[in-house]
Amino acid sequence: MLKKFILLIFICLGLGIFTKHIGLNSQQALAISIFSASILGTLFFWDFRVAISFLGVAILLVTKTIDLENLVRFASLEVILFLVGMMVLVGLLREVGFFAWLVTLILRVRKLTAKKFILVISVMSALLSCCVDEVTSIIFMVAAILEICDYFEIEATPYVMISIIMTNIGSTGTVLGNPIGILIATKSGLTFEDFILKAFPIMWICLLTAIFLVIFWYRKAIKKLDEKIRELGGNEILIKLISVPPERQLKLGLGIFGATLFFISLHHRLELLWKLETNTLLLSVPLISSGLVMIWKWRRARDYIVKDVDWWTLLFFLLLFAKAGTLKYTGATDVLAQKISFLVRGNPSILTSIILWISAAGSSILDNVVLVAAFIPIVQSLKELGFVLQPLWWALLFGGCLGGNITMVGSTANIVALGILEKEKNIRMTFFRWFWIGLTVGLITTAVVWLALLFLPFYR
Repeated sequence: MLKKFILLIFICLGLGIFTKHIGLNSQQALAISIFSASILGTLFFWDFRVAISFLGVAILLVTKTIDLENLVRFASLEVILFLVGMMVLVGLLREVGFFAWLVTLILRVRKLTAKKFILVISVMSALLSCCVDEVTSIIFMVAAILEICDYFEIEATPYVMISIIMTNIGSTGTVLGNPIGILIATKSGLTFEDFILKAFPIMWICLLTAIFLVIFWYRKAIKKLDEKIRELGGNEILIKLISVPPERQLKLGLGIFGATLFFISLHHRLELLWKLETNTLLLSVPLISSGLVMIWKWRRARDYIVKDVDWWTLLFFLLLFAKAGTLKYTGATDVLAQKISFLVRGNPSILTSIILWISAAGSSILDNVVLVAAFIPIVQSLKELGFVLQPLWWALLFGGCLGGNITMVGSTANIVALGILEKEKNIRMTFFRWFWIGLTVGLITTAVVWLALLFLPFYR
């Protein structure tokens, strides 16, 4: 640990000296050094990421790199409150049995085959991650997959990996699938409708591409599963998994969640109708819904806030956003944007390509929220240099999510799912077992997005 700490200090000092050398002032260099320390600290010392964030913010305040008022302004409280509201709703859905019911409902497949099974878990993983966060989605998908694989007496690893890959792809489809979606939406002015019209279709193309790839990649496992299905029969497991019809609480929970998705999907049109500021309803609807949930379930209201809201992660995000905002406040991102513009010679296609591929590569080793938080102020500064930002936002979204498939630590969903696999089945994933399929799917799906962003005028 000491070696990593010393390496972290030297890298940050080196970055500070380098940025000073290329024309940044002392405050800008300090802001970049501290933000870089947070990113590298997350990579080197994952368990200490919140502590490192506390120290970084304190240094920024004490050195007057940023003042308290602007620190709060850049902390993106609107994103934090949105995530709190959605986490409360997910807590309700978990309590009323929504996820177990959904899994059993969709798994009622006639004449089950291995390819049908892969198709079902792929589509379900993607759609679930569109509606709730990717971590919640993958927890319930892995539980269902392990139960089915136990019945058929097959190794669960290939199917868990398939579900993880499809979850990461599906998280690009809407604002709700990944924290970077809501972060980009609030900073760019993109609406839920924009995501449905522009991100959702590409998500489906990437999903279908990935399904074909994994069916080819795991053809031996598919053959073995088909043999087991013929031997044991597919109907018994389906009958075993079918739950009782939805109870009253489940119906009410579904009603609240459905109404939330409905009003979020229409937020832009309602904001125009009621002359509200952009994304006001996008952020307010989850708060209204979670407030109603806590009135309905008032005896459990404290538990929703204490147990179902991941305050550790949210606090890390809040401090991270504040430090990223410091880059904008000091003007560091303006200087970096000018350097980038000079390197690409004002060519928007090259710039879009760079952001897409760097964010994909970066998110394979870093938490994608960290990476996107670093990129957002730079992208915002590029607007002042005459660039159209919309393709850059889509590049950042898809790069950040799809790059998470490249390595086993590329996204939170990967880490959570593989942790469950190790705990329940004592199966430890090796780096290269994940890497080759992850790299193949990650590169090909990112290339699909790259072609769409470059050659379809719809995304410009």
